[in-house]
Amino acid sequence: MRILVVNPGGTSTKIAVFEDMNPLFKKTVQHTANDLKGFEKVFDEMEYRQNLIQEALLENNITLESLTCVVGRGGLMKAIEGGTYPVNDIMINDMKDAINGEHASNLGSVIAKSMGDALEIPSYVVDPVSVDEFMPESRITGLKDIEKASWLHALNHKAVCRDEAEKLGGKYEDYNFIVAHLGSGISIVPHKKGKMIDGSGGRSDGPFSPERSGGLLTYDLINLCYSGKYSHKEMVAKVSSVGGMYDYLGTKDMLEIEKRIQDGDQEAKRVFNAFVYQIAKEISQYGASLKGQVDKVILTGGISYSDRVVEGVKERVGYLADVVVKPGEMEMEALALGAMRVLSGQETPKTYK
Repeated sequence: MRILVVNPGGTSTKIAVFEDMNPLFKKTVQHTANDLKGFEKVFDEMEYRQNLIQEALLENNITLESLTCVVGRGGLMKAIEGGTYPVNDIMINDMKDAINGEHASNLGSVIAKSMGDALEIPSYVVDPVSVDEFMPESRITGLKDIEKASWLHALNHKAVCRDEAEKLGGKYEDYNFIVAHLGSGISIVPHKKGKMIDGSGGRSDGPFSPERSGGLLTYDLINLCYSGKYSHKEMVAKVSSVGGMYDYLGTKDMLEIEKRIQDGDQEAKRVFNAFVYQIAKEISQYGASLKGQVDKVILTGGISYSDRVVEGVKERVGYLADVVVKPGEMEMEALALGAMRVLSGQETPKTYK
């Protein structure tokens, strides 16, 4: 089986082809602001990005006719269970209408179906960001007007869980894990027997990240919003793109921050230690979600390459379970594996309604 994987992001399109899970090639095409300035909506970028994908295939001597299926990153669609979904017209219409907002990942399903239909082969998405498997207790916030929803790094979360479960000799559904995805955005999730039953993300709650504020003191946040110092747009930016490490230290680069600490920067050390502490504290609270029955704590994402972060978290949460580190992300492999499980009959595809 030869699987084309397409992963559109805000400033790049990641492309890969797998032959029975052996990568034939991987490529990341970067997009400058100038490249994308002529497109009013994300949906308008489809033809531009699809042409780049076809050029990449040609450059790597992959013929379209040799492909078995196309799988794309899922976008901001309806709340759904985790799994592999054939792309259908309902999904395409939801992405075209941007029902939960504009994001480049919305193009994953659109490009997959466009190319798949032209070749008369299946197209899929796997574990999109809209996966929502929260238990009822997780949704209550303290205000009836606000209900907690699941917007997490579902694809990589579930991929590292499946990988660890296989190493333990079982399936994802056999174990309880707490996973911390540590990157420019952070999400920490308790996984109970194959379901993400709760979780926090850095745009609304949880630890602060290199660029996001994480959870904030509610009363003080209200006062800041009405202080007249910032507009609505500026406040959204403060919590989602220029908060966290950047707000304190003027940089989102974790390597630079660690170098500052080595050079004796006490403020960098103070903020960094708080960052590690908040991650560990968030992981620990989800021990309660799993009633203490935790098989492994898994650290993943780009920041988990940092020995200083990993050792600091381990020191605080090792009492819960062994801490396993899977640095980086497995998104491209996870997309291919999701399609492979369906094509080989190991998993039943789900229907997007």
